[in-house]
Amino acid sequence: MKILLCHNFYQQPGGEDVVFFDETDLLRSHGHEVVQFTMHNDALNNMRPLTKALKTVWNKEVYDRLRGTLRRESPSLIHFTNTFPLISPAAYYAAADEGVPVVQSLHNYRLLCPMAQFLRNDSVCEKCLGKTIPWPAVVHGCYRDSRAASAVVSAMLTVHRRKQTWQRRVHQYIALTEFARAKFVEGGLPANRISVKPNFVDPDPHPGEGRGGYALFVGRLSPEKGIETLLQAWKQLPIDLPLKIIGDGPMADRVRQAAAEDQRIEWLGRLPSNKVAPLVGEASFLVMPSIWYETFGLTIIEAFAKGTPVIASRLGAMQELVANPEHGRLFKPGSADDLARSVAEVSMNQTWLEKARQAVRSEYEQKYTAERNYTLLIEIYRRALDLPPDAANEPLLATAPREASHAASGT
Repeated sequence: MKILLCHNFYQQPGGEDVVFFDETDLLRSHGHEVVQFTMHNDALNNMRPLTKALKTVWNKEVYDRLRGTLRRESPSLIHFTNTFPLISPAAYYAAADEGVPVVQSLHNYRLLCPMAQFLRNDSVCEKCLGKTIPWPAVVHGCYRDSRAASAVVSAMLTVHRRKQTWQRRVHQYIALTEFARAKFVEGGLPANRISVKPNFVDPDPHPGEGRGGYALFVGRLSPEKGIETLLQAWKQLPIDLPLKIIGDGPMADRVRQAAAEDQRIEWLGRLPSNKVAPLVGEASFLVMPSIWYETFGLTIIEAFAKGTPVIASRLGAMQELVANPEHGRLFKPGSADDLARSVAEVSMNQTWLEKARQAVRSEYEQKYTAERNYTLLIEIYRRALDLPPDAANEPLLATAPREASHAASGT
């Protein structure tokens, strides 16, 4: 099978980029021909604001280029990882006009929330969920703390909701968890076209020993990752447990200060993956204190692959991935008290830690290997290919957005 993988790179590298390359390698390793169509947001640096806005809603240049690529390559289908902002929804129409089925991965909540995170003022916010015009995001300047920028993203969403782009032009969506799938259905995407396929870890990093005697955080040092909750929890922690922090970001100075004030905290900065994996494997457990939903949490399954249990917020994808108490602990999001209690409880239970290491490694082997993921991905591709050729042009039956549901019920 020939597959066209399409991705819009952000200026700051992230998990979506990793998945794009991992899925490319996965498909090629199974004998498929993969063609890539990519754009990079560095191109935004030389654009005028009006040009950026117009391209976000409809990029005619991409529409023309992609149609040419589809004609030349004749792929069986096209799979998008991210289209925001430069590829734009115009790409779906290029595929439709060439008769090529479309698969779209849902790595964030952009189709439901202009900020893509359901987060405002360090709290979960769903004010735009189910609204045809996501005006609250404009009022609050949610995207890049700018009303103008938020208006551009909201305009893109409004235009394509009215055109029913999300219902008519995508054959299959890929959500990363059941939680995320439920949110997208609530927001109006067609339930019968959303499949669940998690991310995966490949190659197998093999389990560590867990003998380091420390807790570990790996991720971007930013407010939504719960950094302040983590640091406050260690202030309250009554035991002498080291905390290693790997990552960089806007809260780096705050972490540096905490490390200077508390000898138990060590900030290692940003490290390459080959340096991170051994540290994950030797950690007693990983801490993921995010205060937003997280569409997945690749760090969690990377820990599972190394046999390392996880303490995470009881929120979004995290509560789904760590639902089994044999795999870790869940604590109240944003609660330093609850996190400190969970850390102390787990740290003092070596018997549980040893059993948990075996349990999470087994979870990885059953659900998050490359082979398991390949089976799921190909099944989704088959569903897209099995639809009638003109199915993407027809209105689809979808669960009504919350706004419409409330209107119908009179609430």
